Amino acid sequence: MGNICIIGPRASGKTTYLAGLCYYSEYGGSRSKYTVSPIGDESRELKEKAEDTILKGLSFDGTGHYIHTIDDLNYYSFKIEVKRGLFQPRSVIILNVRDYPGEVFENILYASAAVSVHEEFINECFMSDVDGCLLLFTEWESSKDDFYSQLMSRFLGIMDEHGRLHNYRLAVVMSKCERGEIWPGRIDPKTDLFGIYLKKTLKALKEGVPKQNLAFFALSTFGVLGSYDPRPNHDDALGSGGRASTLRVPSRWKPYNLIEPLCWLNREGQKRREKIRT
Repeated sequence: MGNICIIGPRASGKTTYLAGLCYYSEYGGSRSKYTVSPIGDESRELKEKAEDTILKGLSFDGTGHYIHTIDDLNYYSFKIEVKRGLFQPRSVIILNVRDYPGEVFENILYASAAVSVHEEFINECFMSDVDGCLLLFTEWESSKDDFYSQLMSRFLGIMDEHGRLHNYRLAVVMSKCERGEIWPGRIDPKTDLFGIYLKKTLKALKEGVPKQNLAFFALSTFGVLGSYDPRPNHDDALGSGGRASTLRVPSRWKPYNLIEPLCWLNREGQKRREKIRT
């Protein structure tokens, strides 16, 4: 796999997602089993932090205002082995990603080119070896829809300016889907989450992105307490950056759908690279 970006607004759970991804290293999805191995010192340190933070009921600090250039950002790499069935070949995803702060993404609407981190963020997002991005949303209240739809329209305009509108994949994700209000909509998030709560945002994406380059997912780093107890396995807390979430019952930690968006990006990215080679 080539590189992908993981981006989203503030408090959308990007760092917690990456920590859960590298710590919860073996689990089964709806159709496959996965093994995740961190690569490099920063990724291994993130796994250790997950054990010292998430499992002790603490929250990660957001990636915040101290960022001045992309060199200040953590860069993580993971090897993800996908095992689909007894007679099907295994596939390997190499995920390389920076942990961008939500402020960088939100300020796309307003940023000046003189602010270097925003310019670097955009340039890195749309480099030729980046297959696409995992775009995390967490606010589902309709009051956010106007802002998100404007932001996505601008983001798609920047994609077009960089010549990536037709060869760039967007895996659009409703994160923290363990919340009781939206948990039932996780099966068909395009219709039952974005189609209900973020209608303008959904319209902007559908009108601006080729159908084959766009997919919708729901995921939860913390999951629910059990198959017969769908209460969220998280508690609300206050972190240094404001609102945060913590793991409620560590012994029942079971993430939901962490890998599936990456598998989609990987599969479509492979198709793009094969087309370029031919």
